[in-house]
Amino acid sequence: MDERSEQIDPAGTTASLQVFWDERLTSYDFGLEHPMNPVRVDLTMALARDLGVFDTPGVSLEEFEPADDALLRLVHDPAYIDAVRAERADPARGIGLADNPVFPGMHDASALVAGATVAAARAVWSGTTAHAANIAGGLHHAMRDAASGFCVYNDPAIAIAWLLEQGARKVAYVDVDVHHGDGVQAAFYDDPRVLTISLHETPRTLFPGTGLPQETGAGSALGTSVNVALPPGTDDRHWLRAFDAVVPPLLRAFAPEVLVTQQGCDSHELDPLAHLRLSVDGQRAAYQALHRLAHETAGGRWVLVGGGGYELVQVVPRAWTHLLAEASERPIAPETLTPQTWRDYVRERTGARAPERMSDLSGDGASVEVWTWASGYDPANPVDRAVLATRKAVFPEHGLDPMQ
Repeated sequence: MDERSEQIDPAGTTASLQVFWDERLTSYDFGLEHPMNPVRVDLTMALARDLGVFDTPGVSLEEFEPADDALLRLVHDPAYIDAVRAERADPARGIGLADNPVFPGMHDASALVAGATVAAARAVWSGTTAHAANIAGGLHHAMRDAASGFCVYNDPAIAIAWLLEQGARKVAYVDVDVHHGDGVQAAFYDDPRVLTISLHETPRTLFPGTGLPQETGAGSALGTSVNVALPPGTDDRHWLRAFDAVVPPLLRAFAPEVLVTQQGCDSHELDPLAHLRLSVDGQRAAYQALHRLAHETAGGRWVLVGGGGYELVQVVPRAWTHLLAEASERPIAPETLTPQTWRDYVRERTGARAPERMSDLSGDGASVEVWTWASGYDPANPVDRAVLATRKAVFPEHGLDPMQ
């Protein structure tokens, strides 16, 4: 049954942001030596608390239930779910490999992540809140019958499938993780109701080896899978230009009822697993743009999840605290100092020295220039060439001119 009222006015909802959180979300833990250490989520929540994000009027921390098998089966094969629950190495299903080692309580922890993202989707769809977040989510590589790339259950895909089951006619998914959002793309590759847009480092240099512009969808869904494959070294200015060239026009043309975004922050120049060169400030500019687009194209209905990000102290907590603050409608000024209480906690938890400012740039009001596509195509620029390849592959399917 459709849980959503026919018309939702986000300004009239009872909260601007609901954050679905449970300390047990940090039990999604592949071990101390694994890049995806849950301390990054713990430090994010601590920084957001110390900066008062959760004290903002209209912001609340919410409880939720783990996803049951019926929810998981919206995306995952029952035999795969059983294999995860068994907690035994199963290389054919990606379980027990170096990226996805077996850990105690793997099924329960993974179902908890999925449950939080579905709860966020439910809150937005029902009109309880305009925006909803699961910062521990964003496990976008998991496939129907296999774990992949640190991801066991594909929580954003499950949440989107749930929205479709409730009667959503159009859902847009924008993935800004440095790695291609392959699992979500695969789940809806032939479904015209879902637009997936992924901006990522080219598969020629980075896992998972997919996400070329020619991957555009199948059958009646042709043009609804969108991939912007960026060259290594892409910085803030060029990344934001690529975003401007592709995401706003497609979201405006598609007109989704809900916008779901995966906010992996491993595009940062300090991330140890990839090769883009964004700053926290460039990522903050992307959050602002997505927030505006949620209001412009999806009636304000915005579901946001975390994702990748493996510089655990310097990058992830600041990036995602900016994300939560942006979604709360009260962004944090980049020149803001990180609280001493948080810096002490970082030292206690990790032994590392915490960053002192919420910006990577110098000066007050630090901001990144947004170099728009309207300035014209430069064939000598490899980022422009990547963007134009994407526009040529999908824009005509949406009635858009790739050269305009």
